[in-house]
Order: sequence, then structure tokens, then C-alpha cells
Amino acid sequence: MNKAQLVEAIADKLGGRQQAAEAVDAVLDAIVRAVVAGDRVSVTGFGSFEKVERPARYARNPQTGERVRVKKTSVPRFRAGQGFKDLVSGAKKLPRSGEVSVKKAPKGSLSGGTSTRTTAKAAAKKATAKKAAAKKTAAKKATAKKTTAKKTTAKKTTAAKKTTAKKTTAAKKATAKKTAPAKKATAKKAPAKKATARKTAKKTATRKR
Repeated sequence: MNKAQLVEAIADKLGGRQQAAEAVDAVLDAIVRAVVAGDRVSVTGFGSFEKVERPARYARNPQTGERVRVKKTSVPRFRAGQGFKDLVSGAKKLPRSGEVSVKKAPKGSLSGGTSTRTTAKAAAKKATAKKAAAKKTAAKKATAKKTTAKKTTAKKTTAAKKTTAKKTTAAKKATAKKTAPAKKATAKKAPAKKATARKTAKKTATRKR
């Protein structure tokens, strides 16, 4: 059965072929969009559609036998429900053509809203986003603290160097001032010693005479 035959099969129940075609298109479009978004579409008694991630792997070319690397990809998967399986295997009898073979949806399930799995996925995504944001904020704060610490250390080092340079210059000046008077005093004492030596020499010469 193809799509056109499916439309023909349900046309009488939906009041015409146009309405049946629109209904089939709407149902298939909703399933495809939900699976592409990563949601799981489950129909009670029929089965479920979901998106499956296939990791990268190696495969063989059936024509050449050459080993080929297959990239990571996503594929749709359909899993038949237990009621569907029982009807196909013959464990249960197929109802008459006028009756519905798929179980009717339980009361309250068609009132709208999101499914439990969809809600759980949304909550998980929000939690992951919050954790990522918290990690980024913590990393930014840590980087800012390190930068501030480096700047503070650099300032302290510069101030210490300036202070040391000032002290060294002051000590040199003080030493130079102390050394200058001492040299002058030594220079003054030298002529005095020479004069004393001359007087002593004169006295000694006079006594000898």
C-alpha cells in the first residue's frame, strides 16, 4: 500500500479524498518534525518513532570489499508496539474492517500538553545550560582574580624597587657628606704636622750650636 492507497482507504471515514489526504500529510509532517527535533513520538498500540545516533564506524564496500570509514550520523527508528506485534504474529485476531485495530487513546491523553519524556528532556537541557553558564561565570571570575593579583604584585614590586632605590641614593649622599669633612680635616692636619716638624728641627739645630 502506498500513500495514495492509504488515502483511498480512509477517505470514506473522513468525508472525502481531499480531507483524507490533508489528514495523512498533517500526521506524517508532525511525526517527521518531532523526530528531527529529537522527540519520541509514541502511539499506543501502534509503535514509536525516535531519533537514534549512530557513532562513527568502519564498514566494507560490498562491491570492492574495501574498508570504508562511515561518519557519525543520526537515523530515524520505528519500534512496533506490543499490540501491533501480536496482530502480525497472530497471537491476537485482527478486528473486522469496520473496527479499529489500534487501541484508542486513554481518556485525558488527548487534552494537550507535552509528554513526560519531552518535559524531562526540556528540563535536562535547561539544567545543562545552567551548569554551562555557571562554569563560564566561575571561569571568568577566576581569570579576573588572577589578573587583579598579577597587577597588585606588579605594583608592589615596582613600589619596593622605588623605595630601595631612594634608600640607596640617600645612603650614598650621607656617606659622601661624611667623607668630605673627614678629608678636609685630614688635609688641614697635614700642614700642621709639617710646621711642628720644622719647629722641632730648628730647636735641635740651635741646641747643637
